[in-house]
Amino acid sequence: MSSSIFLSYPRPFKKRQEEFIERIIHYFEERELQPRTLGVTDYDMDAPLTAIRRLMLESNGLVTIAFRRSLIKQGTGKPNSDIGEEEYDLSNKWLTSPYCQIEPAMAFQLGLPVLILREKGVIAEGILEKGVLGVYMPEFDLNCNLDDYFKSKEWIQIIQKWEGYVRKVVDNKGKPPMLY
Repeated sequence: MSSSIFLSYPRPFKKRQEEFIERIIHYFEERELQPRTLGVTDYDMDAPLTAIRRLMLESNGLVTIAFRRSLIKQGTGKPNSDIGEEEYDLSNKWLTSPYCQIEPAMAFQLGLPVLILREKGVIAEGILEKGVLGVYMPEFDLNCNLDDYFKSKEWIQIIQKWEGYVRKVVDNKGKPPMLY
């Protein structure tokens, strides 16, 4: 029997992003984990955050893939600060969908295992910063060979650990609550 997981990602706009998603979905399905994504596998007529929460409550873990989405051709962080903060360059950096921040935060609040994969070049801020969730956050490069990435020690060890957390959630959901 498959266990539901929430798979969060912005709609791909590059072929390599689509290929990456297909590989992820195939990987999970081989392991009897059923990836569910609002607007792809599941549909709801309620407000998006209500629908996302409902789907998360039916899930046992969350994977977010923070694809590149919006390119900042020229930009500056903290411009003209008058309190001593240093400006920094944001030129040629990428943003992802805001849902790549919202959905992992929602899953964290529900106590679900969260794994975030960030495409190289996406700004590491908010929940996308390494260490914010207390777990390692891998960065992937779609210009590299996908076979090499999915065979790498980094991918194998991280995904296996996350899968272990998901299977523990499945087991714990079947147990009665502990009063002591």
